[in-house]
Amino acid sequence: MAEGHAKAGGDALIPAATILLLRDGTEGLEVFMVVRHHQIDFASGALVFPGGKVDKLDMAPGVRERADGMEGLDDWEFSMRVAAIREAFEESGVLLARNEQTGSVVDAGRLKALEPYRDPLNRGEVGIADFLAKEGLRLAGDMLTPFAHWITPNMMPKRFDTRFYLACAPEDHLAVHDGSESVDSVWIRPELALREADAGTRTIIFPTRMNVEKVGRSPNVSHAIETARNTNVVTVEPVVTKNEKGEPVLKIPAEAGYIVTEEPLSAVANVSKPKAG
Repeated sequence: MAEGHAKAGGDALIPAATILLLRDGTEGLEVFMVVRHHQIDFASGALVFPGGKVDKLDMAPGVRERADGMEGLDDWEFSMRVAAIREAFEESGVLLARNEQTGSVVDAGRLKALEPYRDPLNRGEVGIADFLAKEGLRLAGDMLTPFAHWITPNMMPKRFDTRFYLACAPEDHLAVHDGSESVDSVWIRPELALREADAGTRTIIFPTRMNVEKVGRSPNVSHAIETARNTNVVTVEPVVTKNEKGEPVLKIPAEAGYIVTEEPLSAVANVSKPKAG
């Protein structure tokens, strides 16, 4: 794992990245989400987007030479995008990469042949640079569109600095959970995910819920990506304060463009678990 930036007070931030994989379904925009294993120490059992921590191997020599659309990025932002692509492959089996000979995004047949790399990459037994070189691939960083940036509140014992990206999932890539970090997966319309969370049949933590709602404003993939390209990403680092009633709330900046600017701290701390059945 790469070393995190440090905020005032010396709190280490763990760099992480995630992708909202999108597709156009019969009833509109759909996003791919996975259910995190109940033994994972962060957001266990929650419905989340594929993603995870930046690994030190994401910046290994040779990675930059095999990345499209990421020229000019500093090491921090570059490693975020590499991690986003790698984690999406490890957790969902979707690989945003091109054949270096043809320039085409890997198709379903090639993807199936690359499947055995998912676990070794996840365990750190194979680095992303070696994987790309051995298989003659280039990361399709140009398929990523920055969407959001959240930093875990400073009252939390483990803090993440997370970039969220949008990407149109290749049509013939079969997205499926890895069975270890995630135990279930679903292509779901954002409004349905929110409705199920409100009904208590899904667990969705606050940052995920905000981004599900935000992407759900778009009727289709092209609209979502075009909107993100034309919208400045405002960093969200929630702070604990009190509302006008004197109740503790988690507050986020209005300029970030989310549907709410504050959430009762009790709602954030006590996310309801899915109901039995």
